[in-house]
Amino acid sequence: LPFGFLYSYSETDPSLRPIGFREPPRFSPFGPGRLDRAWDGVSAPAAGPPDPERIAVERAEVLGDPLTEPEVEELVERYRHSDCSRQINIGSLPSNHFALAFRFQLAFPRRKKFLLGKISKVEGKLTYEGFARFMNIVLGKGGVTHNLLDDIHNHWKKAEAVRIKCLGVPTLDMDNVCFHLEDKTGGKIIYRKVNILLLHRGRNYDPKRCPVVPLMLWKPRAPIYPRLVKNVADGLTFEETREMRDRGLNSPALMTLTRNGVYVNVVERVREAFKTEEVVRLDCSYVETSDCKKIGVKLRDLVPCVPILFKKGQIIIWRGKHQHTSADQCISDSLAPSLSSQVGEN
Repeated sequence: LPFGFLYSYSETDPSLRPIGFREPPRFSPFGPGRLDRAWDGVSAPAAGPPDPERIAVERAEVLGDPLTEPEVEELVERYRHSDCSRQINIGSLPSNHFALAFRFQLAFPRRKKFLLGKISKVEGKLTYEGFARFMNIVLGKGGVTHNLLDDIHNHWKKAEAVRIKCLGVPTLDMDNVCFHLEDKTGGKIIYRKVNILLLHRGRNYDPKRCPVVPLMLWKPRAPIYPRLVKNVADGLTFEETREMRDRGLNSPALMTLTRNGVYVNVVERVREAFKTEEVVRLDCSYVETSDCKKIGVKLRDLVPCVPILFKKGQIIIWRGKHQHTSADQCISDSLAPSLSSQVGEN
């Protein structure tokens, strides 16, 4: 694989270096001796710089000719539903039966020798009903993770496309999720509706020649990054910052975010609110504290805005000095014709 390995490709900024680590960087999450790359605490960079031209040629060969509209409609109708049996049939043991064996053993601990033959119809039905979520990829708050790439290629061995359901913080920027899915897997997104994606493997995809993705054996602990909220916001004094925080806490919440919800419209609603309001409050009482800070970071980059307070599940964001209200925009638009006429007369 020509890119550096990260735990999460969509939720990690490689250009931002941490100021500390919660565990020694020498401990690689891939395990000792299982990877020919050095782990620096955040990523395992590739040995040499990638060749963009060669990568583009190889990807074009796998994708082949673009799909026609009837072919896309047929694939969408087959895979866009939540019925996972359209993708993988686990009535009998698949090739990766050790992974299935572990999941099966969790459900049936008393069955010791089930690997000796095929699963019975009753057991297969119970396994299908209990582990349907393992067959349908759900992209959670980790975003496009490294081990997710291996899951996608395993699905592609049995089906032409894979259905991906996105939840949580990554849904704030679905364009970023789509970019990393296509860039890291080499596939093509043929269907996108809110948080549901269909990722096609390509016409010339060969399951026997698919890339080998080394798995992470555990989730590495998050490094320590600089503080997100400053005591005094940039462009404000200490008294003004405190006044902004108090005003935000006492203002009505713009929206209430739920745990592992779909946040595709949050950025647009915050931008609209900043046209008339200077401070906006988001109610995140049902969201984990770590997710609240991730939401604040994404809003800071996407809106853009300045997070000034995280307190008791509430996110207070300020539009900043460089943002203009709708009233200011109307005034500037009305003055523009008069100024242009004066310049023309002179």
